[in-house]
Amino acid sequence: MKKELHLLKFVPILKEKVWGGTKLNQRFNKNASGKIGESWELSGVEESVSVVANGTLKGHSLNMLIETFGAEFIGEKVYKRFGNKFPLLFKFIDAADDLSVQLHPNDTLAKKRHNAFGKTEMWYIMDAEENARIIIGFKEGTTKQIFEQHISENRITDVLVSKKVNEGDCFFIAPGTVHAIGAGVVLAEIQQTSDITYRIYDWNRPDLDGKMRELHAKEAIEAINYNEVDDEIHISEEENKAVLLKKSEFFETNKLVLSKDIQRDLTSKDSFVVYMCVAGNATFTAYNYSEDIETGETILIPHSLANLMIKTQSATLLEVYIP
Repeated sequence: MKKELHLLKFVPILKEKVWGGTKLNQRFNKNASGKIGESWELSGVEESVSVVANGTLKGHSLNMLIETFGAEFIGEKVYKRFGNKFPLLFKFIDAADDLSVQLHPNDTLAKKRHNAFGKTEMWYIMDAEENARIIIGFKEGTTKQIFEQHISENRITDVLVSKKVNEGDCFFIAPGTVHAIGAGVVLAEIQQTSDITYRIYDWNRPDLDGKMRELHAKEAIEAINYNEVDDEIHISEEENKAVLLKKSEFFETNKLVLSKDIQRDLTSKDSFVVYMCVAGNATFTAYNYSEDIETGETILIPHSLANLMIKTQSATLLEVYIP
């Protein structure tokens, strides 16, 4: 007999990185040691598929849920579009040191080269130390020829745009945009299901194993957007309602700053819904099933349960679904 769907939390998949730190463990209780750079909260990436952490479906993989429940789980429209492949990847990232300067291919190039999805992503800054920065895009006038010259002379940072960031800032990173998270930043990341990265500069730094990480400047040339990017999302701060951050063809993200209980009926979206808690805490209730969520946690609401009550006195949530 098939078990019933319920509100779902997943076991974090923790990734040690040369640039990682201790904040994911210290602040979000991720129960890890070492230089943890990423907590993959919800993943359908091969070799890193999430497993349910709660309820009667505990121990079941994300892939098994899609195969078992299909459209009931992820929505009819989403199921027709993606089949048994979960389309999004959700992470919390702690950069104790600068990440490599990198970019990602779009769907067309990723399909051609890797038979995979491209990687469109967005960042929500949860915490930033004083003067913490990100790299995003090229300085005006940078061309393919200028890029190649600076790469060959190990001077690529001279043509990169660096921006100071603060808690609550939000950025949309389209494929082809060069970018790097800077030291002292903790953020939530929403992206397409893809682990394809073209690394073009890595600060002349060895990896955890003492070896230099591979660079992909040649592969990157065809994928790069050399134009100025419109990346920062300007947010309207309104309480106790969903405020749109970004709608793309791959995901739609709202921000909810809550100081009281609210009802959310998202069944008409014909999609699963994911909430990332970036501040405070809340209790989600749907069809007599309740689940708590705290800062640094993520919860998935199956499509069939997407009429829910969110109870809280103080919480900031990112609400994500497939448009």
